[in-house]
Amino acid sequence: MIGILYILVIILANSVGAVSGMGGGVIIKPVLDFIGFHSIAEISFYSTVAVLTMSVVSTSKQIKNGISVNWTSAGQLSVGSVIGGVIGTTAFNALLKQFPDGMVVQLTQIILTLLTLLFAYWYSRGERRRYNYQSGIIKIATGFLLGFLASLLGIGGGPINVALLMLLFNLPIKAATVYSIIIILFSQAAKVITIFLSKKWIGIDMTMLWYIIPAAIVGGYLGALISKKVSNQRVNQIYQVVILLVMALNIYNAWRLF
Repeated sequence: MIGILYILVIILANSVGAVSGMGGGVIIKPVLDFIGFHSIAEISFYSTVAVLTMSVVSTSKQIKNGISVNWTSAGQLSVGSVIGGVIGTTAFNALLKQFPDGMVVQLTQIILTLLTLLFAYWYSRGERRRYNYQSGIIKIATGFLLGFLASLLGIGGGPINVALLMLLFNLPIKAATVYSIIIILFSQAAKVITIFLSKKWIGIDMTMLWYIIPAAIVGGYLGALISKKVSNQRVNQIYQVVILLVMALNIYNAWRLF
């Protein structure tokens, strides 16, 4: 029963995440926290695997759809995201070691996630100032910040990706979603590798991956398919609705902790 429930959550979350550029984890993480069947470490791992799988499928599908990607910029963002992903995972493990009951870690994740959601929602409302930075250092630093937050928060991406890419590099929202998914791909790959090398996967119920990975593939494929058919305006509307729903769920999860 739990496996079927996880399949439904991941297909829906990854479909929306692929369209909006959020990655799906920003929905998966709080929903699985709400269900409460697994530990915070297990939920973070499942979310990471689901989002990594989705990002591989979605990126390959977007490229086949003819989406233009500046691979130099994508590479610079990805290098930063890999480094940020490793450090974010290390910080998450250190927090979990310091507070093994998971409550402080979960509350920290919720607060930081809400702050990024508020920024993303504010930026998506109306025409905001945009810059057009071309510096490779700024792109690497941006990738680092996004990779760090994605891994620390266990959300595998998040709404801040798209907002920050639009703000700093003057990208239209659909282009920003593609670069966001590429950043997510590399940061979450780094996180999975770090988890396995540090043996943090020991004790996690790996049988759940039989449900999670196929669901993530379907979600990534559907998201890329939908993205091809919808306008920038529609993507922005989906983006805003998802932000509001996820904010409400995170606030409820924080309330439940007390």
